[in-house]
Amino acid sequence: MMNRRQLLGVGAAGAALVSSQAWGKTTNMGLPEAAQMDTAATAITPRPSTGPDYTPVVTLNGWTLPHRMNNGVKEFHLVAEPVERELADGMIAHLWGYNGQSTGPTIEAVEGDRVRIYVTNKLPEHTTVHWHGMILPSGMDGVGGLS
Repeated sequence: MMNRRQLLGVGAAGAALVSSQAWGKTTNMGLPEAAQMDTAATAITPRPSTGPDYTPVVTLNGWTLPHRMNNGVKEFHLVAEPVERELADGMIAHLWGYNGQSTGPTIEAVEGDRVRIYVTNKLPEHTTVHWHGMILPSGMDGVGGLS
């Protein structure tokens, strides 16, 4: 037979589980959909039809991450996750990558673009992202253990 304290403890644990699941669903509702790539073949990005005219980057054995526009801001969604990649016939490597590939996609922006990047971590470890070519405050630069 369960006493009142045990019943309240079980009820509180259940409520915490339900609220954490609801919190996870509501906080992720605003994220752009995470694009996935299932092949390491080079994907050619089409020229932009709006905005500044430029020639998109061609990433060998890679692809450019699609974005959505939200109030004049380019929004990207990176998903850090374990991936499998066939490096040679029959040679499967278990790697960490982004959006289904290792190396991850190219994030393309031109001078003057406002950019917002969402990062979802599906790795079994904590992760950071270190940005090259961007001037950021030290605490936002993603150098694990240093900032």
